[in-house]
Amino acid sequence: MIEPGKVNKQHDLHMRSRKQLELTGVQNVESFDSEEFLLRTELGHLTIRGSHLHIKNLSLENGILSLEGNVHSLIYLDPGTQAKNKGFLGKIFK
Repeated sequence: MIEPGKVNKQHDLHMRSRKQLELTGVQNVESFDSEEFLLRTELGHLTIRGSHLHIKNLSLENGILSLEGNVHSLIYLDPGTQAKNKGFLGKIFK
């Protein structure tokens, strides 16, 4: 039985040959460029690093994101920790 007030969160990630990623449970794209994406998912923040990364499909209403490029790493931040600001100013003031 599901406890009242507890929501069943779901987040899936499918990778093909380290070249294509399909994600569900995406709430927001915090920042992105061709080498790094910072996402907020149902289960916490996710950093995707690689080269030549670009968005193939994005639907925040449905929580779906598809990426293409060369994927080097996937890093989940522990729930409750704040994601680093990797926007323009965050990169200038490392």
